Amino acid sequence: MRWRSVVLGLLLLRLGLQALLTLLPALARGLCLHPRLPCPGPQPPALPGPPVGSAGREARLWGAAAGGDEYERRYSGAFPPQLRARLRDAARGMFVFGYDSYMEHAFPRDELDPLHCRGRGPDRRDPSNLNINDVLGNYSLTLIDALDTLAVMGNSSEFQKAVKLVIDTVSFDKDSTVQVFEATIRVLGSLLSAHIIITDTKQPFGDMTIKDYDNELLHLAHDLAVRLLPAFENTKTGIPYPRVNLKKGVPPDSHNETCTAGAGSLLVEFGILSRLLGDSTFEWVARRAVKALWSLRSNNTGLLGNVVNIQTGHWVGKQSGLGAGSDSFYEYLLKSYILFGEKEDLEMFNAAYQNIQNHLRRGREACNEGEGDPPLYVNVNMYTGQLMNTWIDSLQAFFPGLQVLIGDVEDAICLHAFYYAIWKRYGALPERYNWQLQAPDVPFYPLRPELVESTYLLYQATKNPFYLHVGMDILQSLEKYTKAKCGYATLHHVVEKTKEDRMESFFLSETCKYLYLLFDEENPVHKSGNKFMFTTEGHIVSVDERFRNSLWEDILPGEEDSAEKTKPTELKAANFSSNCNRVPDERRYLLPLKSNYMRQIDRMVGLI
Repeated sequence: MRWRSVVLGLLLLRLGLQALLTLLPALARGLCLHPRLPCPGPQPPALPGPPVGSAGREARLWGAAAGGDEYERRYSGAFPPQLRARLRDAARGMFVFGYDSYMEHAFPRDELDPLHCRGRGPDRRDPSNLNINDVLGNYSLTLIDALDTLAVMGNSSEFQKAVKLVIDTVSFDKDSTVQVFEATIRVLGSLLSAHIIITDTKQPFGDMTIKDYDNELLHLAHDLAVRLLPAFENTKTGIPYPRVNLKKGVPPDSHNETCTAGAGSLLVEFGILSRLLGDSTFEWVARRAVKALWSLRSNNTGLLGNVVNIQTGHWVGKQSGLGAGSDSFYEYLLKSYILFGEKEDLEMFNAAYQNIQNHLRRGREACNEGEGDPPLYVNVNMYTGQLMNTWIDSLQAFFPGLQVLIGDVEDAICLHAFYYAIWKRYGALPERYNWQLQAPDVPFYPLRPELVESTYLLYQATKNPFYLHVGMDILQSLEKYTKAKCGYATLHHVVEKTKEDRMESFFLSETCKYLYLLFDEENPVHKSGNKFMFTTEGHIVSVDERFRNSLWEDILPGEEDSAEKTKPTELKAANFSSNCNRVPDERRYLLPLKSNYMRQIDRMVGLI
């Protein structure tokens, strides 16, 4: 009988050890035993492993072999609906805290100072303070910029209240000198977006109608655009002056130099206004500026610089990149085509994208295959294609989202991973990051939305829960490092986490909106059956057939072919290496980027 007891004891010991081994991975996650990565939040339940066969072999290549690695354990698997709902509510709460703080402490001034709980307007004492005066026009900027976010979040009562406040209190008859670009994307774009929401017969966001509404927001938009038109006068190239006084026109001491993005990113808003009014003037001047810039590209590389003289057409800034000074020019070539269907916009975008791939892209050919550095887009000389510096800026983080729109999802995955690695290191994106020195060149972070925007669009394209984890990281960082007494504050230094007393309006119009939509799967943006597009300021616009029809024959007189329309299904960017179909279904719950390549990027930014 004694030997039977011994055998039984050994058998029970073996079963206990097997159970312990089974529990060890879960215990490791819960105790955060993997020092390379911060301890995650609540862990989603693991999905069943991939089936045996080709998908199973694919999974092992992507780091999903038994046990996986730290990246696989942190990011793969389903994302619990309960966690997603909590994060959606947290994103809404972030917006509400910022918006309510602005309304309580700052309205009717333009911005909120979240540290001192007060409002901010133009800097009248120092007209040269362009960081403030380019943006703030003494017209309740933050309220206007936030209008469509209220609608997207389904808050009809506050949306209606805010619209009535704008109608009753906002005037553009101000002695304010503002940047044409900023006034267009933040103010004009938001007024048009809110007008479209109010007058939409389908009302996808709930009842956002305004009693006795008589197109007041459209009239305000028209009034503002008329005040911006002097910027397009007395310029030999057709490229507008960068600034205009809303009451007096172009200042007599105005500079003749402007950036490519500032002059060439007006077409979406000006085009919508023209087509709503049946007046070609606004689209005409904006399109003329785009074509003028396009005609100045290098004969050798096809690239554009970032600063141009509007009278001579000579390039003052010869840097060609995807960040500040250039970014939204490329974005609006594509989005203008999506909205208006003008063939020339798509042709310009395709040519620009090809030139970007040829001269700005560095690293290995494929995102998820091969040897070498990960793909990265650098700043080069527009004439030679030679590297000009070793920094990239945070605005460039929009580009993966633009690549999603043309179907180049694989390349978008790699570039997004690079910016996400920088975010993981600092809990924010420095305004400029030197990839050679692995350190910020310009260390502040003004609550910019570009990484969130690309994260949202990549999730919509892939439905990979990896991007929900990224969004959770971003949201938690914003709460931890930027929340202030009365809103959310710019980070003065991403390493030291010191704050500046400013909450820019795009935090409410873009950053909070994209975070909310990332976690709100049931939002009408995703479920209503309507097609929507976001402007460069994150304002939502319906992709409507009425915007593809103009009441005039030719956009530019004498160029009959310029107004040729193409069908939405013809959208195809030339010469990109991959498309949406390259991301197979079996990869949905695997890492979008192989773990060895994720580790490589983390090393490149000094994270490990």
